[in-house]
Amino acid sequence: MSAFIQYTLQGLANGGFYALSALGLAVIFGVLGVVNFSHGACYMLGAVISAVLLDQLGLGFWVALPLVTVLMFGFGVLMERLLVRWLLKLDPLYNFLLTFGITLFLVDLVKRQYGVSSLPYPVPTQLQGRLEVGALALSKYELFVAGFAMLVCLGVWLLLTKTRVGMIVRASTEDAERSRALGINVGRWVTPVFGFGIALAGLAGVLAAPTRSVNADMGSFFIIILFAVVVIGGLGSILGAVVAGFMVGLVEAYGQAYAPAFAQVLIFVLMAAVILVRPSGLFGREEAA
Repeated sequence: MSAFIQYTLQGLANGGFYALSALGLAVIFGVLGVVNFSHGACYMLGAVISAVLLDQLGLGFWVALPLVTVLMFGFGVLMERLLVRWLLKLDPLYNFLLTFGITLFLVDLVKRQYGVSSLPYPVPTQLQGRLEVGALALSKYELFVAGFAMLVCLGVWLLLTKTRVGMIVRASTEDAERSRALGINVGRWVTPVFGFGIALAGLAGVLAAPTRSVNADMGSFFIIILFAVVVIGGLGSILGAVVAGFMVGLVEAYGQAYAPAFAQVLIFVLMAAVILVRPSGLFGREEAA
């Protein structure tokens, strides 16, 4: 039983990375209609920047957590203003190809600067070791990541449901055309929403840095799982992104524990099962309604 609880905690921690990143991906797709293939590269960039800040400037995890999030928000704003916005009126395939090209550029840039070896990034001192709870020995860092990711997702939910700005963004996410018809200037929110989505990917990268290999290729497989998360939750569904993110994290952790040879395959089996039962995803239809 104690092993099962530890695997559950590990799954919730991994699910936190997926939930935060998928939340940003869902918001970007909902408002802009852009399938941002560079989301995995932005996740990687967040982890790499945090490692560089530690190595070059001595800025640790607690400083990197807010600082990298702000830097990635700025990067997202620049990306949207300089590149993405000019293709919004064209076929969505063009922006997909653009963000794919941005991924290749960022990955190659990091490889040229830091090579292909992983950059060291230790778990912060305050979160090292395990917390003894009876017969359980739970990882302090995994507890922090799972709790922090849930708090951020809750904070984003409160922002989107309890504030006027959030309601405008949520309406634009669920039905941009109808929102425009009701007089909402959706275009005004495009740039900050894109930056916000990229910032969440960068934040997930910082959280992943102490437990994942920080290198240029760390986002390559991550983006594949991330798209599976978004499909399971429902493309453009904010609630679905969060629920599916934690669900996929749990499936991955249980798979690695009980069927390691099929750990990654189980994620796509889950995706296929959801699509067969609900083609729009778990919450896609409800969000659209």
